[in-house]
Amino acid sequence: MQNEKFKVKFVPAWALIVTLFATLVAMTGGTVQAQEPESVADLAEGLLGAVVNISTSQSVSGSGGIEMPQVPEGSPFREFFDEFFDRQEPQGDQPRQVQSLGSGFIVSADGMIVTNNHVIADADEITINLSDGTQLVAEVVGRDTKTDIAVLRVTPEGPLPFVSFGDSDTLRVGDWVMAIGNPFGLGGSVSVGIVSARNRNINSGPYDDFIQTDAAINRGNSGGPLFNYQGEVVGINTAIFSPTGGSVGIGFSVPSKLAESVAKQLIEFGETRRGWLGVRIQQVSEEIADSLGMPDARGALVAGVNPEGPAAGSGLEAGDVIITFNGEDVPEMRDLPKIVAATAPGQLVDVVVLRDGTEIAFNIEIGRLETSDVELAANGNGSQDEEEDTPVDEPESVTILGLELSLMSDELRQEYELGEDINGVVVTNVDPSSTAADKGIVAGTVIVEVSQLEVTTPAQIVGRVETLGDEGRRSALLLLSNGVGDMRFVAVRIETQ
Repeated sequence: MQNEKFKVKFVPAWALIVTLFATLVAMTGGTVQAQEPESVADLAEGLLGAVVNISTSQSVSGSGGIEMPQVPEGSPFREFFDEFFDRQEPQGDQPRQVQSLGSGFIVSADGMIVTNNHVIADADEITINLSDGTQLVAEVVGRDTKTDIAVLRVTPEGPLPFVSFGDSDTLRVGDWVMAIGNPFGLGGSVSVGIVSARNRNINSGPYDDFIQTDAAINRGNSGGPLFNYQGEVVGINTAIFSPTGGSVGIGFSVPSKLAESVAKQLIEFGETRRGWLGVRIQQVSEEIADSLGMPDARGALVAGVNPEGPAAGSGLEAGDVIITFNGEDVPEMRDLPKIVAATAPGQLVDVVVLRDGTEIAFNIEIGRLETSDVELAANGNGSQDEEEDTPVDEPESVTILGLELSLMSDELRQEYELGEDINGVVVTNVDPSSTAADKGIVAGTVIVEVSQLEVTTPAQIVGRVETLGDEGRRSALLLLSNGVGDMRFVAVRIETQ
């Protein structure tokens, strides 16, 4: 009996593995993620019916024939090619039908369908092919070229299966996603991958904020949904990067946070109704941040305020750095247009800016961005119309920061074709080896402000730059104007002697 008390017990290997895994989960606070499910068949089966194939046709003019190759005069093949292509050339410039294919998904039982605008752009006829083989003619409810989203409507005989939008903001890099669409016209196809990256800017429009995924997306997938594993639409598959024309594992989807709001506006109004602040903004570079005394580069630098825009008269000025809008942080310049556009016109919002190192809040009623407007409107400017008296002992010109500077005069206005409403100090020469030349400053440029201080004389610029140097600043922030009044900020390095 006593020997049995001390008998050695052998634990199976599988039990050790389970124990180690449980210990790991406990040590990491339960953050060990579940593996990909063995099958996504049940999920796909429940979603395929709400994904549609979109076929469009468009009538275009042109022969559509084979173009004759360039054959030099006198070549022995010239006569052969002339005779061959004369026989091939159709009579007259006849129209022909061009077909294209894409994808979409149903968002309501009564037949509302969301897709990409480029899938149905310029189409004369749009046909929706349902998963059961039914074909329905669709009409365009509304489209938005800036986000490449369109909404179509069909009239079904009965309720259609549909899917709902999820919250794309909850997606994390590494989360599993599923793409369903119509690649290469093959019909409903399912592919699975992960979220490879978020907030991608591919320079396709002013509101780029794409989800990148390695789920296979090919031609014909455009407009189809990207699902999370709860069966919610978290993106609209829109573009791929591909040297070959096929999937190389780099696809881009419009996030549902943006797509859902646009789709709802198109359904309700037939158009988008975006907010408009009426400012022209720039990226806050490291140099600009240093010149403003900011510890890090963040926010959107106001380069000008549109005198006809909502921000006019609010107190917002050129040189302010917008750091929060309506309670939402603005990490960098490209984030502001998206946040403003998502704000309802007529809404009062708090806009917090950094000015001279101090946070200032403004309450502004947001306007509506018209179709012809852009958030980075070039109409705004921060120049002042008031003229100041010029000291009689002011030198005609000085040289600083690699720039030769002169007082504004009628002769210089005429020489550089400067508008009468443009005031400041004129750049008459630029050292080609200077930082200023690298930043694109040329003769005829007008310096309006130096580090948020308005200047009208070269001496004021010299004094301001010296003060900045004494404060330990490495750069001077210049507000520049061209001949027609377009403004921009440039940070020029202060050379130490």
